[in-house]
Amino acid sequence: MQNIRNFSIIAHIDHGKSTLADRMLEITKTIDKRQMKDQVLDDMELERERGITIKMRPVRMEYEGHIFNLIDTPGHIDFSYEVSRALKAVEGTIVLVDSTQGVQAQTLTTLQMAKDLGLVIIPVLSKVDSPRSRVDEVKKEITKIIDCDESEIMSTSGKTGEGVAELLKSIIEKVPAPKIISDSGDFRSLIFDFQYSNHKGIIVYTRVFDGEIKAGTKLKFAASEKSFIPNEVGIFRPGEIKVDSLKAGEIGYIVTGIKEPGVAFVGDTVMDNKPKIEALGGYEEPKPVVWASVFPESQDDFNDLRSSLSKLKLTDSSLAYEEESSGSLGRGFRCGFLGMLHLEIITERLRREFNLELVVTLPSISYIVNTKNGKTITAYSSMAFPDYGDIESVTEPWVDMQIILPNEYIGEVMKVMFVHEAITKETENLGDERSSINAEMPLRELMRNFFDELKSASSGYASLSYEISEYRVADVVKLEILVAEEEVPAFSRIISRIRIQEEGEAAVEKLYAILPRQMFVTKIQAKSLGRIISSKTLSALKKNVTAHLYGGDITRKMKLRDKQKKGKKKMKEMGKVKIGHEVFLKMMKSGD
Repeated sequence: MQNIRNFSIIAHIDHGKSTLADRMLEITKTIDKRQMKDQVLDDMELERERGITIKMRPVRMEYEGHIFNLIDTPGHIDFSYEVSRALKAVEGTIVLVDSTQGVQAQTLTTLQMAKDLGLVIIPVLSKVDSPRSRVDEVKKEITKIIDCDESEIMSTSGKTGEGVAELLKSIIEKVPAPKIISDSGDFRSLIFDFQYSNHKGIIVYTRVFDGEIKAGTKLKFAASEKSFIPNEVGIFRPGEIKVDSLKAGEIGYIVTGIKEPGVAFVGDTVMDNKPKIEALGGYEEPKPVVWASVFPESQDDFNDLRSSLSKLKLTDSSLAYEEESSGSLGRGFRCGFLGMLHLEIITERLRREFNLELVVTLPSISYIVNTKNGKTITAYSSMAFPDYGDIESVTEPWVDMQIILPNEYIGEVMKVMFVHEAITKETENLGDERSSINAEMPLRELMRNFFDELKSASSGYASLSYEISEYRVADVVKLEILVAEEEVPAFSRIISRIRIQEEGEAAVEKLYAILPRQMFVTKIQAKSLGRIISSKTLSALKKNVTAHLYGGDITRKMKLRDKQKKGKKKMKEMGKVKIGHEVFLKMMKSGD
């Protein structure tokens, strides 16, 4: 154990984390040069395409008589819980800051996690070979967030390999060796990630804290209390390499053979199947914060969608879903996600990996509604939201957020924050013409294109991090869209009271432009607070029923026209407007 060094890398998206890991793999000769490619640890197509880490990947390297276990972690705030579990599995972390961009907000959030866990922190600059590198200015920023001297900050280049060997030696010197927590000899390990294989079942990625594990020893999961006998244990180099045993201090994988969802969870403990063994602390159940309904474009694909979600759940325990039915869109699933990026990734994987054509409704959050008859309802969608007259009060989740940006954009960003109901708490000067803004905002407004508008107002230079804080009283209402005086639930949404008129008019205009004309006059209306706030009338399709008549008495034409008029009136009374699938697709896209 004295020669083991377990560490992680904290970095913002595109700060060179995966490239630095590539150079470490080269220098330690973990991968042959002929097998080397960019972003070795990002093996998902989406990761390589977008240049981001979605699923963390561990790797074991050997250098100068020491074993290095690196856990590459996601940089996006949606996956902060997974990052916190990865940090609990190590003793030290590298804080990597791009010398051309400086410290970013998400880096600060993850850095605070590392400080709270008492990890050894090694500050490192990346991309120092770039002509746009600002080494001296960025070093000053780092000394403000980490209590260290500028001389302690290491300089590296993932592109050229400069400083990487020195960094590995620094890890040996500064990161402590792992320690055993309990002397009982019982096996306990922390799950920081897991994968699913059609042949092997669930494969948990784990850090062993106590004891030793071999294939064939009976184990159990602490949270689900599911027992199993592992078929195989091994390490990552970076592919899976089978070994005889995993011992305290090591990082590796356990093949469980289990092929059912809801068994493995990030942060759970795998331990000996004996009574009176305590689980490792810190496990939390993942809590979805964003909800959206997912429907197959063709109802023939409903069972395929169910199967696909079940398979994704095996590799991502934070995905939640339950079956629901919509009169207009058919059968589908109400899905819970960790954030907007998580939603985007899951829906993209459903399309790519399972070849599904999907309709995804406008994302929403959960509101807690107290009704006048004393009931409390958790409303995940507008369909579950009670009528206006039945509501006593509504509460919604808020977020604490931090924005780091160049000073010249503060004015424009403040305007965007005002529109999105943000409350500014404090602004701090970071030096080098950059500032940090701490603020509070309803989660509902954060989802309403805030990130895109922030990037636009700051020319792409602002960075954002946030965490869910508390539920507060919300001044929100349900906006209903009516077609021929019938509500269309798929078009309804929950919005801020101050934006009723603007949103209602926009929705009516959009639907008026795309809804095909019917055989009778059709009203398109937006309704809220018990009244119609916007309305447009779609004229009826006209057919010349007298076109076949030539000459003759005018009364014949009048009779036919009167008959047509009565027929349309009857159709209006009895018939419903059939809204085509393409209309739903276009209306959903209006929220993009």
